[in-house]
Amino acid sequence: MLLKRDALNMKLLRNAAIAIALSSSVLAGCQGPGEVLHQGYVVDQETLALAPVGSSREQVLLSLGSPSATATFDNEVFYYVSQTRKRPVAFMKPKVVEQSVLAIYFDKEGVVERLAHYTLKDGRVFDMISRVTPTGGVELTFLGQLLRGTGGAPGAAIQNIFGGGGPK
Repeated sequence: MLLKRDALNMKLLRNAAIAIALSSSVLAGCQGPGEVLHQGYVVDQETLALAPVGSSREQVLLSLGSPSATATFDNEVFYYVSQTRKRPVAFMKPKVVEQSVLAIYFDKEGVVERLAHYTLKDGRVFDMISRVTPTGGVELTFLGQLLRGTGGAPGAAIQNIFGGGGPK
């Protein structure tokens, strides 16, 4: 009886050691240098010197190329955006660790008025991937839309569902 118990304990101990060894090797495989992703337009000083204050819009386009984005309504600002994102493991969502936005402002005649360089310290992360335009107002969830109603009084949709409202 004692021999059976010792054999069972040894088998459990061996299985536990194998499980620990496998799980530690799997976890060690997940750890590593991670992945660094560079995206966008990286501005160097030599190229930037080709488009100083006072140069034309065409000269800026020839020296720096097409901008990452332009001002929405008047095309008086060119934005050259670059980001460095990092993720520790391949399946994780990358996190923005560095961002650079070069803004070139033009006057009404299309001449460079001023240059500005913005980083993450100056504002929000510029989303280059989702192509979603942020708008003013409130986004309601499905439940919020139900509670708000369909344009009538608040809660009108719920009254319609439960038979409390509607045409008579």
